[in-house]
Amino acid sequence: MEEIVNKVAQSGIITLDLEDYYPKEELVPFDLKPYLFMEMILKEKDFRTKLQELDWEQFRNKNVAIFCSADAVIPFWAYMLVMTYLESVANFAAFGDTKQVHQTQFMKSLGAIDVNEYVDKRVVIKGCGDKGAGEAAYVEITRLLKPVVKSLMYGEPCSTVPIYKKK
Repeated sequence: MEEIVNKVAQSGIITLDLEDYYPKEELVPFDLKPYLFMEMILKEKDFRTKLQELDWEQFRNKNVAIFCSADAVIPFWAYMLVMTYLESVANFAAFGDTKQVHQTQFMKSLGAIDVNEYVDKRVVIKGCGDKGAGEAAYVEITRLLKPVVKSLMYGEPCSTVPIYKKK
């Protein structure tokens, strides 16, 4: 009987699962709408008072998406003011709805990958997952790895789609 050889294991291919970099922390929204006069107009004095009276501890160690769901003209300084409060308690805060901020965090996490670990390696970017990394994540990982890898593939080690091969 012939010995079964795992050629995938012997190939030296490194599998990179983008979901390992998916943000795990809770993301909470901060909508400016309830802090507006009649939920439509920003009155500076009232807005500042409402923010001062808010218990900011509810955002302690959380990731926060800052946005305004009202169809109102919000001056840039209002977002800046909210950020001054969140900066001291939140783990992370950024402008955008929860989907946008989640994407920002994901890109930040991918950007922290040490690409030196992949110099002249054969890398497969895992294609399936439960969370759905999205197109932006695949574009970003390609941008990061293409300059250093020997080859870049998509899918699973046993069945890949070639993306790039160093010449």
